[in-house]
Amino acid sequence: MSTSDGAFVTPGMVLDLDGEVETGSGIGTTERGWIALRPGRVVISEGMADVISSGSTPRIPQIDEIIIGRVTRLHNKTAEIEILHIEGRDDADRTLDTFHRSADIFVSEIVDRFMPSPGDGMRTRDVVRARVIQSEPMVKASCKGNPALGVLHAICPVCGKFLSVSDKVADQNVNCSRCDYTGYRALSNGYGHGHILPEGVDLSELNRGGERWTPEMDGRLGHNGARPYLSPMADHRRGEDHEMPANQANRPVGRDGRPRREMHATKCTLCGTDTKVPFEPTPGKPIRCRDCMDKVKEGNASKEELSKEREVINEMRKKAEKEAGVKLFVGGIPHGASEEELRSIVEAHGEVRKVDIAKDKEGNPRGFGFVVFADPDEGRAAIKALNGTELGGRKLRFEESNSDSRGGRRGRGGRDHGNRGGRDRRNRN
Repeated sequence: MSTSDGAFVTPGMVLDLDGEVETGSGIGTTERGWIALRPGRVVISEGMADVISSGSTPRIPQIDEIIIGRVTRLHNKTAEIEILHIEGRDDADRTLDTFHRSADIFVSEIVDRFMPSPGDGMRTRDVVRARVIQSEPMVKASCKGNPALGVLHAICPVCGKFLSVSDKVADQNVNCSRCDYTGYRALSNGYGHGHILPEGVDLSELNRGGERWTPEMDGRLGHNGARPYLSPMADHRRGEDHEMPANQANRPVGRDGRPRREMHATKCTLCGTDTKVPFEPTPGKPIRCRDCMDKVKEGNASKEELSKEREVINEMRKKAEKEAGVKLFVGGIPHGASEEELRSIVEAHGEVRKVDIAKDKEGNPRGFGFVVFADPDEGRAAIKALNGTELGGRKLRFEESNSDSRGGRRGRGGRDHGNRGGRDRRNRN
């Protein structure tokens, strides 16, 4: 029977059209003939046939009615679908109120087997057939209990080509003929044929209902509320073989699919227990575990605990300073002086880790440099001992680098030592 004007179709459904008719962008051709490329109504006018997506939405569906919808969003435990059609209704396209424009499919209602996340059985943009199990106050649906329910149409999350049914690998029942993507969908018997079920087709065995996941597939599932299905990159991260784009290769992700910050092991300064924080711990600042953060925020930390924490923080600061050493600024260095000459002057006052004389782009000395002492106490003592020391006929000036003692010696634009000889230009006469 030929496809009539106004008939509702879904992607993959074979269309019986007049051989001389021209087709629009909503209709494509395969070895099976003309097929619908999008859900909507067939419009035939003046020798032109096309599929037009309906701008209206079905009215409130009732319990046990069958709906056709498009997956628009995946949450931790539910898949949200936009309702496109209610089967068996003449008035299926009446305007719907806001609370009934979409339906939720809980993860346990996708397929009859354990599934941690809804994205393990369907992805965004998939077209699904489902049975309404709740109408008020919001619509809930299920794909279980009927081989006609489930995913009707899916595209490759990597390249966008229609996914084909595959039985080559257990628990990977769809693949892409263009790239090497493979995955799992809770398939309807109508998959690849639209919502009109073909005779003699049974895909339920590929869903493997009631069976345990293979070890390979289990490692790709969204356990613990993870949502790897939100991005094609997740397929790479969960063991897909196709190549990951270079701009995504070094981006770790968290459970929500977003880039994850690196965690740093440390100790809570309040209770002393081992913990991890998403930032580089700074010595001299409080670092607390989650329980202690809540305790301090709620005002339940005692004065004794806070006092002890301050002692711990001070000890951490002293230890970090000793390990890092101290960096001294050296001004008034003659342009002909070498780093070896400067080292010979300062190393008598303690262990010197580094001596560096600043140079411009052309490699010419800029008249100042830096010295790093391993022991902060030795470095600070060297400031008093070395200030005014002569080198090449000039007196050297030592200061602790980035200390407040330099005050006004910061030049414009935040650049240090921008004034020769350390004099502030505002003091010039």
